[in-house]
Amino acid sequence: MINQHSDNLFNPQLKKTLVEGYKFGWFDWFCLWYPPGWLIIFNRHWQHYHQDPDGWNWLEYGLFLIPGGFYIALLIRWIRIGCRSPRSEIGEFDPNYQKAFRDEVIAPIIKYYFRGELQQIENLPQTGPMIVAMNHAGMCFPWDFLTLGYLLSKTRGWLVQPLAGVSLFDHSWVIWWLPPGWSKVMGGVRAELDDFETAMQERKILLYAPEGLRGPKKGWRKRYQLETFNSSFIQLSQRYQVPILPVICIGNENLHCWTFNIKKLQRLLNLPFLPISPLMPLFILFPSMGVWAMRSRLRYFIQPLHTAELKEGKTERTEAYTKAQLLREKLQYQINQLLSIKVRSEEF
Repeated sequence: MINQHSDNLFNPQLKKTLVEGYKFGWFDWFCLWYPPGWLIIFNRHWQHYHQDPDGWNWLEYGLFLIPGGFYIALLIRWIRIGCRSPRSEIGEFDPNYQKAFRDEVIAPIIKYYFRGELQQIENLPQTGPMIVAMNHAGMCFPWDFLTLGYLLSKTRGWLVQPLAGVSLFDHSWVIWWLPPGWSKVMGGVRAELDDFETAMQERKILLYAPEGLRGPKKGWRKRYQLETFNSSFIQLSQRYQVPILPVICIGNENLHCWTFNIKKLQRLLNLPFLPISPLMPLFILFPSMGVWAMRSRLRYFIQPLHTAELKEGKTERTEAYTKAQLLREKLQYQINQLLSIKVRSEEF
């Protein structure tokens, strides 16, 4: 029987086999503690396993680390590959690469930087499929989702895939930051109804933000306030008999503190959100910090499994919306309770 590692011996898209492994060395530790270097870690890991002729090179990596150097590196790379956008060589979900990235890159970042932990683990089922619905915040790269995916995979051995915003797949900024196709290879499912429904038909375990982009976009002032839930996950849960596992994250609001969103400028730049904060001068000087987030302690409180039950007929959509908001109110109450406990513990 061929195991997952030996499968890659026959995969022409991989440059090396997973048996060799990526070693998180001194330069990676330097990049971890020097925010402009996070993008280097992501791309170096990809290049360890994949042919990436259009990717960043060492000269360009070095430029990431100096103020304004990213713009020079971008120009050099654009000229080097023929004054065009990078080509997407790979575009299908690769569970083996997801596992390698999780174990070799995500694991040390979560252990030493985000300090992620699961709480109330007795509510965690043994197996899927399911929709893991979580409050989403931080107005930055989705580290709260990556951390939860890692913790669930580590605890239960699940193959977890996030439902991700379309901008993470094909926005012009993202395809220069990260290898084209990176989000899909890592298991991302486009946050579109058809893709969501297909994933439900395939009985996957999906990470889902019921607030959609309203979650991270709400900014610092409303960081503990849940926005309106989309109703599609309630409908699909009922249709395909897939339960919902609600999860509350405390700490993701600190991933990018003191932010607010300028809607007009966000729309002009075709961005999902535009986080304005005291950190923005640093981001302007070091655009490679786009995948970075502030150090935080991410705690995930697993709630009891929720099963959606809807009546058949014309009122299904209205009823699904009502049920989604009832779940939002229930989770909002739990968030308020957790915050009050946190405040009382800090007082003592």
